[in-house]
Amino acid sequence: MTSVAFIERLPAGGHDLGIETDRDMMARHLADATRKPGPVPSLVARPKTTEGVSAFLKACHDAGQPVAVQGGLTGLSGGARPLEGEVVLSLERMRSLGPVDAVSATIVVEAGARLQTVQEAAESAGLCFGVDIGARGSATIGGMIATNAGGIRVLRHDMMRAQILGLEAVLADGTVLSSLRGLMKDNSGPNLNQLFIGGEGLFGVVTRACLRLSAKPAAERNALCAVPSVDSALVLLQRLRSALGPQLTAFEGIFAPVYEGISAMRRGAIPLPAGSPLYVIAEMQIFGAQAGDDVFETVLIQAYEDGLCSDIVVSRSGREFAAIWDVREGCTEFTFSLGRLTGHDISVPLRSIPAFMAEAETLLAGLDPEAGAYVFGHLGDGNLHYVVRTGRREAVSPEIYRLAARLGGSVTAEHGVGLDKKDYLSLVRSPAELATIRMLKAALDPKAILNRGRVL
Repeated sequence: MTSVAFIERLPAGGHDLGIETDRDMMARHLADATRKPGPVPSLVARPKTTEGVSAFLKACHDAGQPVAVQGGLTGLSGGARPLEGEVVLSLERMRSLGPVDAVSATIVVEAGARLQTVQEAAESAGLCFGVDIGARGSATIGGMIATNAGGIRVLRHDMMRAQILGLEAVLADGTVLSSLRGLMKDNSGPNLNQLFIGGEGLFGVVTRACLRLSAKPAAERNALCAVPSVDSALVLLQRLRSALGPQLTAFEGIFAPVYEGISAMRRGAIPLPAGSPLYVIAEMQIFGAQAGDDVFETVLIQAYEDGLCSDIVVSRSGREFAAIWDVREGCTEFTFSLGRLTGHDISVPLRSIPAFMAEAETLLAGLDPEAGAYVFGHLGDGNLHYVVRTGRREAVSPEIYRLAARLGGSVTAEHGVGLDKKDYLSLVRSPAELATIRMLKAALDPKAILNRGRVL
């Protein structure tokens, strides 16, 4: 169906659908952060309201028109990349935020609201939003819900799923499901919201969310530690977790090739010199009158004396705190600058990380002796960004995913399945699980118009 013919079928109900058909204007909707463009869609719809989303999806459902759903285009699995014959539904104009409810510590926001905007709204009310990712200035709440985003503070706040107290979503036929009451306790039957959290748009399109906010920390400290091995890092993690409990909010790892690249990129202007096999960023936050600041340093000093760290720098000001996190922010900047990369957003049980690193090194040497591995990630929760520079991606990626699955991990930790990882889903999900997902898809989207070809 041509864009003109389809536009003529759209309802004339006064909805501002923000239809774009100019090829130049639509060019920015062709790719997510994978930078692999899809075909130019016949049109892009950018409605401003839930009612507009509903009207557009009803028209698509009636016409059997496939739809690619887009948020901030920061995903790394190709889930928002359009396919041939699809139209695009972008939530980018649905950015409004309701007022912060300080009593219940919640806020209702539209799906196109940027993460950073939500963080700033929470902070202005003396609260914070628990999930933080590097793409905070571009990532949208709807996309983060659809992929169940994680980020750097999963140790304390868990993933996006734990921040959701209510959702509004539109099904493929335009039906609106709304549950935005924000109740912490509600056992009135199955929680339908869970279908849309991590569902990657298979079952419906999230348009609004009631988000849980958290107490703002009274103080925060971080440290950059040079560590001789993954085993030493895991012992350090155990000690910090035992001493600090939920005050330990982040535990990030940067392996030598990435750290050395960041050092070169920053011309050596980083808190610790390169030369260690692994660097760990640990963060603690103090809430209210809790103790912890001295405990943090005590544990780190003891770790140094016991040989778990060869060098440590602890932040003592806001500037130093930001400088340490700037090293972590540089990981993506550096790896994206290399070219010929294939990324693997995998997770494995913490105890299996040393085995994964050793076996992956052996695999790469056998598959492509010229390959280089650049590894960083959320060491405290087992999520590694295993980035490989190789000309043999088709040979390397399946083996990396098989290794992660064999060690009890996942082929995707926080970026979803999308188009690019669906061939590997059977490594970590059983035939019964996949069949159940297909049954739910058939029931909620019988014409399979929403994000067709993703995940399944």
